[in-house]
Amino acid sequence: MFFIKSANRVIHWTSHAKVKMRFYRLSEQRVRRILNSPKRIEGGIAPHTLAMMQPASVKTMGGKQVWSQEIWVMVQKSDKKTKFISAWRYPGMTKPGDPLPEEILKEIKSLI
Repeated sequence: MFFIKSANRVIHWTSHAKVKMRFYRLSEQRVRRILNSPKRIEGGIAPHTLAMMQPASVKTMGGKQVWSQEIWVMVQKSDKKTKFISAWRYPGMTKPGDPLPEEILKEIKSLI
C-alpha cells in the first residue's frame, strides 16, 4: 500500500492499482489527471466506488470527438482519503452505461 498527501487529501494506491499501472504503462500523474478532470463518471462495480474515464487521445472528425482508447480508473472516495483500486486501458470507445468487459469484471471482483 502506498500513501501520498495531496492538498488536504491522502491518496492511497493499492498494490493492484500499481501493478495495473505498470502493465498498462500509466504514470501516477496520468491517473491523477483522470481523477481531477474525467470525461465520464459512472458507478463502480465494487461497493461505494466510482469509475472515471478519459480518452487516451482525442481527434475531431467532422465536428465530432473520437478516440481509439480509453483510460479508466476505479476509486473509492471518503472525506479525507481517495483510494485508487484499479486502472486499465480499454481499446475503443464505450457508450455511457455499458457494462465493463467480463474479463475486467472477473479480475476486479476477485479483489473484493
